[in-house]
Amino acid sequence: MTMQTAASRPAPPTPPDRPSGNRPGRPTHRLCAGLRSGPVQGLLTVVALIWLTPTAGLFISSLRDSDDNSTSGWWTALLHPGSLSFENYANILGDSDITQAFWNTVLISVPATAAVVVLAALAGYAFAWLEFPGRDWVFLVVVGMLVVPVQIGLLPVARLFGAVGLFGTTTGVVLFHVAYGLPFAIFLLRNYFAEIPREMLEAARMDGGTEWMIFRRLVLPVGRPAIASLAIFQFLWVWNDMLVALIFADSGSQPLTVALQSQMRQFGSNIDVLAPGAFLSLIVPLAVFFAFQRHFVQGVMAGSVK
Repeated sequence: MTMQTAASRPAPPTPPDRPSGNRPGRPTHRLCAGLRSGPVQGLLTVVALIWLTPTAGLFISSLRDSDDNSTSGWWTALLHPGSLSFENYANILGDSDITQAFWNTVLISVPATAAVVVLAALAGYAFAWLEFPGRDWVFLVVVGMLVVPVQIGLLPVARLFGAVGLFGTTTGVVLFHVAYGLPFAIFLLRNYFAEIPREMLEAARMDGGTEWMIFRRLVLPVGRPAIASLAIFQFLWVWNDMLVALIFADSGSQPLTVALQSQMRQFGSNIDVLAPGAFLSLIVPLAVFFAFQRHFVQGVMAGSVK
């Protein structure tokens, strides 16, 4: 009986490929491949340019004088770029009323956003992982407050603030925004914190961690995407608000939206003030959004994939 050499032996059968999450046939792979295609990229570029057109028109209008804005459209300035100047911005930054309104907006938006984020994070963790009597009923009340429109609470809260001396103050505007921002914030963070694996919290408790330590060192880092998304939504809502400030703020505490609204004329608009003021008001929310863009996308996509 002859022995087969190693070279003459048949090769062992190749094991079948294991299933891979990146197979070309998966719907997610096909979707990503389709989004990277040339026609889709071109369509998205056209849509982005259309969305940016009003912002570009606002910026160009803010660089023109009032006579040019009243006689021709902003797009005509593209043929004569030498007529554009930053004189309107110099004038508006030299207006003490406008600059004070800008700082009033900061003094309202930053505390209202910080208070909502902090209180909602604490309440969201309590509703998600702490046991106390009536927890589910209290959470249902918080969820029910989401359907209460802002307009219903304007008159009762105005009477309450007038009785306690908060009407017409920055503090009153901040408290109103905090009160109406908390229900959605608690609902959002509670649902996000509830998705944290229980094993992580139990392991931290077995290691001797207190509830405050678990919240600060475990829950907050894990919930950073949701917290960042909440901060963006709350800041944009408060920064762009005019209704609440128009009712609760007096002339010394009115934000930029109310100050710009007061520049409107009866038979026209003070475009040389409104355009640069509106663009300055637009820059800050854009800067906040792009600063937290990565966390915002993670918060939006949280839970969609594993």
